[in-house]
Amino acid sequence: MAKSTTALKKIRQICLSLPDTKETLTWGHPHFRVGDKIFAGFGDEHGKPVLGFKMEMEIASVIIDDPRFWRAPYVGHKGWVSMDVSHVKNWGEVRALLLESYRLIAPKRTLAKLEGPPNRSTRKTKKK
Repeated sequence: MAKSTTALKKIRQICLSLPDTKETLTWGHPHFRVGDKIFAGFGDEHGKPVLGFKMEMEIASVIIDDPRFWRAPYVGHKGWVSMDVSHVKNWGEVRALLLESYRLIAPKRTLAKLEGPPNRSTRKTKKK
């Protein structure tokens, strides 16, 4: 249970650091949404803490060759992947996967917040 609590704490920290995100209890498990759409979910599968997230179909097909990943139940055919997070050593990798899922789900105006405002210091303006 400690691994599950630690994993959820780290996943929560990553997900809630992204613009316009919130945590909801959906189907009895924590899910992370951007606006009203889910981009990540956390649960327990066969006694292991599991993270679910969305990938492009081509990436999902490749990533499941790694034994830490498999197609998510019910939605794997849409690019959703599950990951055993009980032995994660590189949380930067998890952050990158969550960020990719977020980018696939978030609306453009929210993604603009992630990218930050345009750099206005390089634009020259004329004084009138």
